[in-house]
Amino acid sequence: MPFTDFLKATVLLTAGEATALGAVTVVAAGAKQDTVTIFFSLGWWLLAALIGVVVGRTTRPSARISSLLASARTSLALPEVRPAAMLVNRLWPLGLSALIAAGLSWIYPQVASIATGYAILISLSWRKQEAAVSAIEGRDGARFYVVPSSPFKGIVLARTPGYRRPSGNGAAPGD
Repeated sequence: MPFTDFLKATVLLTAGEATALGAVTVVAAGAKQDTVTIFFSLGWWLLAALIGVVVGRTTRPSARISSLLASARTSLALPEVRPAAMLVNRLWPLGLSALIAAGLSWIYPQVASIATGYAILISLSWRKQEAAVSAIEGRDGARFYVVPSSPFKGIVLARTPGYRRPSGNGAAPGD
């Protein structure tokens, strides 16, 4: 799976988790008529969104993604591309944490509220990472792919030849 697609999917799934957990928080707190939790949640979500926007405003890849790109092994062949299996393999902790937070929210609505804020923060702070990796791919003439690996180990990338972005206006010299 292309790493840029993986990053896009991660941001969208995290934002989806935030939306679902936010709804669960409001319903669970509303069922208990717990207005304190609802107001606290709204404040926490706004603070998390503000932090995420500030952290995610840079157009450069994060330090972790930069080191991941630098450690990518060169490959002439494309790795196995199975996007659904790759997302389940790599992002299962996201789904598990959402299920646990949603389950606990019926007893303690604050759990889903806090998890919602973190999901908002992560999705907003990672929103430009895909564009940063795409820019590196265009500059270097390479593509990065997520290599299938154990779900309990770190992500491994393969660097394959790609197309270089033309410099200047794209005209041939002397034209």
